[in-house]
Amino acid sequence: MALRSENFKMVGKLGVITLGMFAFGYALVPIYNAICEATGINILSLSDRQIPGATSKAAANTQVDTTRTITVEFDVNSRGPWHFKPAVRSLQVHPGELTTVMYEFQNTQNRTMAAQAIPSYAPKQAMAHFNKLECFCFTQYTLQAGEKKEWPVAFVIDPRLPKDVTTITLSYTFFEVGGKVPAAPADVAVQVAPPVTVKALGAV
Repeated sequence: MALRSENFKMVGKLGVITLGMFAFGYALVPIYNAICEATGINILSLSDRQIPGATSKAAANTQVDTTRTITVEFDVNSRGPWHFKPAVRSLQVHPGELTTVMYEFQNTQNRTMAAQAIPSYAPKQAMAHFNKLECFCFTQYTLQAGEKKEWPVAFVIDPRLPKDVTTITLSYTFFEVGGKVPAAPADVAVQVAPPVTVKALGAV
């Protein structure tokens, strides 16, 4: 009987502790908000309320260096049975500014192809400061015969780019992965040279 009574007491204590933990967790959010509002910490939690001096526009990126302008040129190596080109040939950007440019691609073959692009930079020192956030060169693609695609490249130029670099050329080489050499056109005849007879030296 005494053991049973002790068990009931233990269950009661555990129940009280559980209710206390639930109540504390429920009250934690309003307590946290009240503290943050009183101290001014984590003011982003007030986004649903009007903050004095705030505007509806997103905060500007303070890391953008508006005192510098970099010319970014876009180039492609389009050799192959496809059309591949950037939507624009060049852009003027500020270091630290997020920029997006589109590339257009079409598989002009009558078969499916798997392909991927490899980027290169000029001058080479710009490579360490050209940060791509999104790029079709990250992935290998499969395109059906005649299929067209538009792919974005989103990039930011690091403000620590050397001051003497004012122009960056981003070039892409597009190549087919595991592709077969296209067959020769059917209407082209193969010319076979006639056999050549060689006489041995000293023969009569």
